[in-house]
Amino acid sequence: MLPSITTEMRNFLTDNAEEESIDVFGKNLKPYLLQRPIKGKAVIGLDPGFRTGCKVAVVDQFGKYLDSTVIYPVEPHKKEREAIETLKNLIEKYDVSLIALGNATASRETELVVNKLLKEVANVSYAVVNEAGASVYSASSLGEEEFPDLDVTIRGAISMARRLQDPMAELVKIEPKHIGIGQYQHDLDGKKLDEQLQKVVEDAVNEVGVTINNASYKLLGYVSGLNQNLAKRIEEDFKDGKLVYRKDLKTVKGLGDKTYKLAAGFLRFPDSPEMLDNTAVHPESYDIARQIMDKDLDNTNLEEIAKELEVGLPTLEDIVTELKKPGRDPREDNPEVITKQEIMGIDDLKEGMILKGKVRNITDFGAFVDIGVGIDGLVHVSKISDKFIKNPNEVLTNSQIVNVKVIEIDKKKERIGLSMKDVGEI
Repeated sequence: MLPSITTEMRNFLTDNAEEESIDVFGKNLKPYLLQRPIKGKAVIGLDPGFRTGCKVAVVDQFGKYLDSTVIYPVEPHKKEREAIETLKNLIEKYDVSLIALGNATASRETELVVNKLLKEVANVSYAVVNEAGASVYSASSLGEEEFPDLDVTIRGAISMARRLQDPMAELVKIEPKHIGIGQYQHDLDGKKLDEQLQKVVEDAVNEVGVTINNASYKLLGYVSGLNQNLAKRIEEDFKDGKLVYRKDLKTVKGLGDKTYKLAAGFLRFPDSPEMLDNTAVHPESYDIARQIMDKDLDNTNLEEIAKELEVGLPTLEDIVTELKKPGRDPREDNPEVITKQEIMGIDDLKEGMILKGKVRNITDFGAFVDIGVGIDGLVHVSKISDKFIKNPNEVLTNSQIVNVKVIEIDKKKERIGLSMKDVGEI
């Protein structure tokens, strides 16, 4: 009897732990997808490497590929000066103002070279980008479709640059389990994990909406009501100039009225002559929107208007929000990506320093925070809040920008202890 009970209890606890782990992965994934995009800047993507060199790709402000090369700034080649000159020429030629540096092999060594470069150019900064999944995308059929004539390593550099410009649009091209949202995924039920992560991606995409101008079919495929085949047809029809208005979606082969009702409100058409096509207002609510768009929306009794137009107050409030800021990206409310113009290392740290960092990963025992020194610091759960918390997820989200204090430095083991208590504002 005892062995049977023991086995049953072990299975019960294992199932509970697995469900909780899958839930944590989902919570880590969503804020990672919803990171604030950096718009309107041409970007250089750097995929560091030692023997094979550092792959360089330039994309314009819309993510369109412009140019690429390979430089050899670190060992064993050590052509640092030549690499800096090459990057300076690309910055000048394409008016680049931002560099996306991958965080994998040779990242730290390449960062030192980038730091020297920035001392010789004006108005350029850089950010370290998580490379997780870039190689998967580079070798995928989608990567080959997008850039059939480019080497897989250059595709990876392009992906890094685009991850700064629009993280969600780039990350959805990769299976969620490959984009670095936690450890020990192989210990979990693969099917359950995939299903949970796919739901998270769908929620994130539909929360933000998709701008039709530069959307890949992979991104469009996550829109409510659409599948990959319909997404491909929409992408092709837009490129052929067949989709100008939101209502033109009805002309897409296989896209019926039911699918149109499900998907239309999540697709944005910024170049449409109809202003409402670039908002989250559903076409079914256009008539209501037109009746109130000329009113002073800041000084209007919405309850009275809702009764007058026979529409629910929450729906009317949503319409008003969209009319005030048409084309608004909800991710703009999220913290800005931390960019740097100078480098720091663990040797530059001192206990008591207060720094700004980005939450990289959350576990039951604490949160790992990137403070820009090449090593993530740990904020133990007991150091996160002045009040008692059982789990870091109660107050933190992945990719959140936080202020931290350095409380412990172990240079030999390359460990940094951080605290979020008594840090104030920077």
